Amino acid sequence: SSGPVTAAIDGLRTTPRARTLAFAPVSGAPEDAGMDDVDVRRATHDDADAIGDVYLAPFTATYGFPLAHSDQQVRRWIAEILLPTEEVWVVTAPDQAVLAMMALSSEMLDQLYVAPGWTGRGIGSRLIELAKSRRPGGLDLYTFQVNPGARRFYERHGLGEVARGDGSDNEEGQPDIRYSWRPSP
Repeated sequence: SSGPVTAAIDGLRTTPRARTLAFAPVSGAPEDAGMDDVDVRRATHDDADAIGDVYLAPFTATYGFPLAHSDQQVRRWIAEILLPTEEVWVVTAPDQAVLAMMALSSEMLDQLYVAPGWTGRGIGSRLIELAKSRRPGGLDLYTFQVNPGARRFYERHGLGEVARGDGSDNEEGQPDIRYSWRPSP
């Protein structure tokens, strides 16, 4: 492995730090909407703003610490680095609103976010299964140690903890956990 890819935009760099987040329901998410009502597709550049919304809202709703970069820097990173260099998928509602996003690098599930109000409906599970099918040899990801919901989610989906970090290797400076999934022999 060559390690994390680094590309700078106003100091913003890509680092493999995926997070799946848990939220309280938010108005606007139909109570009976589920996986039968959504589509999963490859993201396009036209999705950049909506991906930014799905990336930023869960982060601020879940963590008591700020992102290392401004919303504008994150949105620019999504449009100019993430979308052109990684395999990015979105989950969309019937009205085409983006409800979740996932980014895969060659060996990492680099980002996974589900919009507030849409968790607990199988969307994250569907994205994890897609990631496994797209990386059949295995994949790794990171999540912050302070996110027990994400940790349980990944462990339920067959990922095992392989390392813990003190936060010195991620831009938020938060202790993290590296998870790994390898197919059964």
